[in-house]
Amino acid sequence: MQGTQQLLKVFVTRRIPQEGMRVLNQSGLCKVSLWDSDEPIPRTDLLQGVSGAHGILCLLSDRIDAEVINAAGPNLKVISTLSVGFDHLAVGEIKKRGVRVGYTPDVLTDATAELTVALLLATARRIPEGVEEVKNGGWSSWKPLWLCGYGLSGSTVGVIGLGRIGLAIARRLKPFGVKRLLYSGRTSKPQAAEVDGEFASLDRLVSESDFVVVSCSLTPETQGLCDKALFSKMKKTAVFVNTSRGAVVNQEDLHEALSSGRIAAAGLDVTTPEPLPTDHPLLKLKNCVILPHIGSATYSTRGIMAELCANNLLAGLTGSAMPSELAL
Repeated sequence: MQGTQQLLKVFVTRRIPQEGMRVLNQSGLCKVSLWDSDEPIPRTDLLQGVSGAHGILCLLSDRIDAEVINAAGPNLKVISTLSVGFDHLAVGEIKKRGVRVGYTPDVLTDATAELTVALLLATARRIPEGVEEVKNGGWSSWKPLWLCGYGLSGSTVGVIGLGRIGLAIARRLKPFGVKRLLYSGRTSKPQAAEVDGEFASLDRLVSESDFVVVSCSLTPETQGLCDKALFSKMKKTAVFVNTSRGAVVNQEDLHEALSSGRIAAAGLDVTTPEPLPTDHPLLKLKNCVILPHIGSATYSTRGIMAELCANNLLAGLTGSAMPSELAL
């Protein structure tokens, strides 16, 4: 009974892969309270659930702000998020309270890079349109220009943000016969040499690239970065792909660029908001392919993420070094 009283309360805001729950349940350190659903936890239940918690394990869709931290109370030691992004966390407030934060970088790099390449190819080669034509009877005789798209061979690819994921995307694209690879960011990256990457200004990148791939972090500087001004500088035959954060793109400006023929096509794995309303104008465009934020959605990646997230949380509870701690 005494041991039970000493267990630290952990609140998990959603069902997570069993690898993560196993780590928590076998630790002997905590008593786990779980919102046992695949759907987001309602705000009132979140505030009630975190009450008295020593640790919170959350998802990207959970807004962890001052209200949640206040509801948790003085016991709160650690917040561990099952994500690389942390714009859902009130970092300033969390830092002020002395609460540590764990996150899951690196482990989803390969899966996200693979999905980005798949989305680029699906968009450029009009694969969803082709599937639909087969299903609705639009496939008749062979036509020389029917469903023609754009190929990577001999092309110029521009990557906005050559971090871990950006570099992994570039590595995968090079074998397709990409002629030039441009990248933009705050500074040039030594690792760009691995993919023969050429550092360029954003203006030059978007004006010279056949494919523009966004893989930067969401910051005050990058919010709304991809707007009317940027799209107006792109080639009319260019394909735009975003697998970073939805808020990096001004979606109204993107819709205008796509519907007016300013750019050829766009592929998005991230939107604002998420999920995107089914009546959103972007969903009515044939030249816009939208996925439901599945960049890291492989069984192995999600399992590794959950395990890392759980280990980050346990480290925060015990005051030891986290495998992946966010520097606040």
